[in-house]
Amino acid sequence: MTTRDTLPSAPAPTSVSPTAHQVWTRTRGILLALVLLLVAAVVIAALRSGGQHGRLDPRSADPYGSRAVAEILADHGVTTRVVTTLDQARAAAGPDTTLLVAVPDLLTDDQQSLLRSATAASGGRTVLVAPDSPSVGTLAPGVTAAPAPSFDTTLSPDCSLPAARRAGTADTGGGVRYSTTVHRADACYPSDGLPTLLRIPQTGEGGDTVVLGSPDILYNNRLDQRGNASLALQLLGSRPQLVWYLPSLSDAPAPDTGDRSLVDLLPSGWLWGTLQLFIAAVLAALWRARRLGPLVPEKLPVAIRASETAEGRARLYRKANARDRAAAALRSATRTRLAPLVGVPAAQAHTPEALLPALSARLGDGQSLHDLLFGPPPRDDAALVSLTDRLDALEREVRRP
Repeated sequence: MTTRDTLPSAPAPTSVSPTAHQVWTRTRGILLALVLLLVAAVVIAALRSGGQHGRLDPRSADPYGSRAVAEILADHGVTTRVVTTLDQARAAAGPDTTLLVAVPDLLTDDQQSLLRSATAASGGRTVLVAPDSPSVGTLAPGVTAAPAPSFDTTLSPDCSLPAARRAGTADTGGGVRYSTTVHRADACYPSDGLPTLLRIPQTGEGGDTVVLGSPDILYNNRLDQRGNASLALQLLGSRPQLVWYLPSLSDAPAPDTGDRSLVDLLPSGWLWGTLQLFIAAVLAALWRARRLGPLVPEKLPVAIRASETAEGRARLYRKANARDRAAAALRSATRTRLAPLVGVPAAQAHTPEALLPALSARLGDGQSLHDLLFGPPPRDDAALVSLTDRLDALEREVRRP
């Protein structure tokens, strides 16, 4: 005879909640990657904000600033004024002014056209520092930038421009090279046959445009080398006033979009790229979701105890507050086990008209079992536990000989 004392004890429940060590093992790789990205960002920011700080700024004394040029020009009676907006630069253009554009490539197409219209007939000098394609063609018509840069930093004048001949060798290379179709242009400091400094005269106004392929002669740390100081002073000191224009991205005006939508503003390449990505995503989904036949059951690589499976499912039910599904699963399993004990076919185990009369006849007490086996879901966890105990007691009573 088997009694409660002789029954084997159930194994202790196994917790499925991850431990602190497991959480650390799973997340340490991601945390390490985030730390490395943060360190790399700090290092790059520190390097970029170091020696390049204040680049081509006449107020900066850093190695790549241009304060030394401004101070030497001031000793020769040339006043240097810094402007940061296009309107200020256009208003400053005049016969007694040299307008230096530090980074012309930051200007938009509309800004370049407006600046060119203001300086073309001003009678003054405009100095463009290292403009590249296509901005150089707008700011200095007839000039194009070569695809390959100059690799020789120190070059000889090899031209008839007085300022270049007096300065001699200078660090005008290492930047952009140019070609021009203007016949009266002065082409100086050639590198492999292409000049790195051009002077384009204005027609009948006495002004000119100077295109400088490299900013090295304006840096504080390069000004005292070779003929850099002489060339910089002659190019920037031909007028009593020097306006130093430092363009910035914040100065860009809002484009006139008219009635165009956001899709119209996107380049065609982005639209085609998005379409290709969409097609690739659809193909990947079809590839991952393909089915060549019915599912084939496979043996699990490890044996899982029934108690662990039951506990895991119970935790999922509890997390989702799915007491109705838990109660339905318990009642269904109980009905499936009780049906053969009372002579009811398995196909009719879940039919109240077939199962309940057989149970009443077996128990002999006529008790109502409908609410127990087919009733509504429990209201709370306590009611679910009570339902479990009652189902267990019913099954023991039916099994009792």
